[in-house]
Amino acid sequence: MANKDAAVAELTEKFQNSSAALLTEYRGLTVAQLKQLRGSIADHASYAVVKNTLSKIAANAAGISALDDHLTGPSAIAFVHGDTVAVAKALRDFAKANPLLVVKGGFFDGNYVTAEEVNKLADLESREVLLAKLAGAMKASLFGAAYLFNAPLSKTVRTVDALREKQAA
Repeated sequence: MANKDAAVAELTEKFQNSSAALLTEYRGLTVAQLKQLRGSIADHASYAVVKNTLSKIAANAAGISALDDHLTGPSAIAFVHGDTVAVAKALRDFAKANPLLVVKGGFFDGNYVTAEEVNKLADLESREVLLAKLAGAMKASLFGAAYLFNAPLSKTVRTVDALREKQAA
């Protein structure tokens, strides 16, 4: 009983401290394959094989009831503490190479997400790429603004130079 209470408390803490929780079914995967999957997402998430009843209790304690119907069969949860998109990509890529892994859905940004929505997340570019694109767009806007402000000044300078040349001639 104490072990179950400790497991529920640990899972509840993981649900509360995670930016997302992605639910998978791992039926038929070997220990080596699970180790490989854990390694591929280790920078951004922890991957835990969970007991469904304890996970339901822990998720409900954390205020998440949307996963209840999906906690069936051999379940494992990727508790995301980093880039959710990177974890979704890693799960999708691993599932392509190992069809026995099934992404069942998850909880992200306060809402339940379906397996299809997890795949859409995986299609997004990484946070770093999106930030780089945003920085490039901002730089281009700033360059345009600077050009716009400098254009009247340079036009005035050229006009004054042309007048000087005309008076000198």
